Order: sequence, then structure tokens, then C-alpha cells
Amino acid sequence: MKVISVVGARPQFVKLAAVAEAFRGTGHEHRIVHTGQHYDADLSDVFFADLRIPKPDVHLGIGSGGHGAQTGAMLAALDDVLVDDTLFGGDRPDWVLVYGDTNSTLAAAVSAVKLHLPLAHLEAGLRSHNRRMPEEHNRVLTDHAADLLLAPTDLAVRNLAGEGLADRTLMVGDVMTDILLRVRDAVDGKPLELTGEGEPFGATAATSAAGPGRYGDLADELGTRGYLVATIHRPDNTDDPDRLRAVVEALAALPLPVVLLAHPRLRDKAAAAGIPLRQGALRVTGPLPYPQMVRAVLGSRGVVTDSGGLQKEVFLLRRPCTTLRTETEWPETLDGGWNRLCPEPAELAETVLRDTPTPVTGHPYGDGHAAEKVVAALADRT
Repeated sequence: MKVISVVGARPQFVKLAAVAEAFRGTGHEHRIVHTGQHYDADLSDVFFADLRIPKPDVHLGIGSGGHGAQTGAMLAALDDVLVDDTLFGGDRPDWVLVYGDTNSTLAAAVSAVKLHLPLAHLEAGLRSHNRRMPEEHNRVLTDHAADLLLAPTDLAVRNLAGEGLADRTLMVGDVMTDILLRVRDAVDGKPLELTGEGEPFGATAATSAAGPGRYGDLADELGTRGYLVATIHRPDNTDDPDRLRAVVEALAALPLPVVLLAHPRLRDKAAAAGIPLRQGALRVTGPLPYPQMVRAVLGSRGVVTDSGGLQKEVFLLRRPCTTLRTETEWPETLDGGWNRLCPEPAELAETVLRDTPTPVTGHPYGDGHAAEKVVAALADRT
């Protein structure tokens, strides 16, 4: 069997790590195409190294841009790459495998179906029901184009059945869970380290002006589980300067130190609006390598985010999550109060400081072997 995986963004790299590991030793041929959607080294290269993902066979280097320009550039490049004779010695791929809901996902899906290549969508069936989100359109369009829908949860299966796609759907579980459980066990109990691009942890204007500082040890600086972790990057929270200012000021006013893992989009938008990120409770650093991010969450008293995947990771690590959105594509995380939706920044402190969530049982995202089921499903249908 010959399979091309197309990825381009940080959450996809984590999923790819599980799939690439499952392909090892099977005799199947697996090739990786990286669109370059996440062009920052901390959002791309470091994930491949830390998660032991094979080097991409093709790197398109598309980079950032508006949705139309970025998706169009990917589509134009992928039309040539997916049928490149050098990838499989002249043979066409048996499957093009796409992940999640990014512009890379949609571009690869459109390219594959127009080239008459079988298309499989991993993480199919998620629905936020928020049509303002670009990701919602990407995932719905990809699901309806795909030949095989690899669903992560029972609810995702029901969503697809409700859209008339039951005959193409298979429940495999969540591949990100596979990697998260492995990394959790590897980093639990280890000292926390902060590295990466951006201002060093705890930097002030004075120390930044004096030159690049050293990322401090978060455990030493704040004490065991004496801090929160935050990530903000979605357009609904960053594009409007007034909204962004309200979010940043609400984070800065929290009674615990907040380690802000500042995505490049957040840095750019804050700088353009004249909003200082280093204020109040905020301690700013760049995006972390995946193992360090998992370790940071494990040591924290909770997470504030607008990310989709991080909500689920925090739930699996059993830390309280507060999501700065009106909806979630992972409603299982709401069970027991582990995740709480908080669209209004003014209500952030009350939500973050809520009562301890109720213990939950069961494994809504699978048993840690989803990637093996993905490879088996593709092979069975080749």
C-alpha cells in the first residue's frame, strides 16, 4: 500500500507522529508532504524532531497568507506533487490521507479528488456548528469529498451519519491521544524547561533591552502547580483590537501567574494594536516543543485557550480548561466541568477559579491505539 500524508500545521504534526509510527515496520510505503502552512520553526521543525517524525519527502514552503491565497497556492503545488512519479517509483498513491481542519486539509482534499485519488480524512465528523470558523468549513467540505471518513469519537460518527455519510465512516479513535499518552508518561515528574522563540519567560522590558535572557525554570519560579497556561490565536479573539485588548487584560488580571505561549499570530496582532503582552500576571514565552507543552500543562493549575486540540489534551491530562469561545468541537471535554466555555473576557476570572471538576470515567477518545486502526483501515480498503 502506498499512502501520502499531507500536513502543514502544528496539531497535524502530532497526529502525523502517531500515524508515521504505526506505519513503521508494516511494509507499506508512507510519504509525507509538508505544505509549510506553519512556517515558524517552533511550530514546525521542532515537532518533527521531538516526536521522531520522518523528514518530509516534499516541503512546499507555502508559508503564511490570507485564506484564499494560501489555500490556492497549496492547491496549485499539490496538483503536481500528488502524482509525482518520484514518490512511488512511477506508481500512483493508493490513498491521500489528510488530517483535521486546516487550509492544508482542504487544499489536499480538493487536489486529491480532482486527480481521482482515493481520499481519507482523519479526524472526520467534528462539528462546532459555528460557521464563522474557517476550520468548520474546511472540515465539512473535506468530509463530503472524502472516500473514507476516520472518526475519532462516537459523536463524530453520529454527525457524519446525520449528513448521509454513514457508509463511508469508520470509528478509529483519536490519534492525538496515542501520542499524548506516550509523551505524558515520558515527561511526568521531570523538571519543566522553557525554550523557544520570543521573549524569555518572565522577561521585562528592561531585561529584554539588555539582550536575550535565559528561559527560567517554571517550577522554581512559581512553585509546583502555582500557575496557569494560556494560548490565544483564533481570529475571533485576535482580529478585533478591542476584543484582543479585553482578552489580554483579563488574562493579566488573573490572581495566578499566567504562562502565555504566544503564537506568532498573537504577537503580530498585539504589536499592531499597541497591546503589551507583558503585563500583570502574564509571563510570555514562545510556542513550546510538544513534550515541554505537555509538561507545562501537567504542572499547571489549569489552562485558558481558544485552541481546539488543546482543549482535548488538557482534558486527557485532567487539568481544568477554560475555553474563550462560544462552542467546542470536543463536547466530551465538558463532562464533569473539566472544560468550561467562556466567551466573555469579563467572566474569565470567575470561570478559571471555579470548583474542582468532577472525576470522569471512560475513554471517549480511544485506547491509545487509534493510529494502528487507521493503517489497518486503509490497508483493508486498498
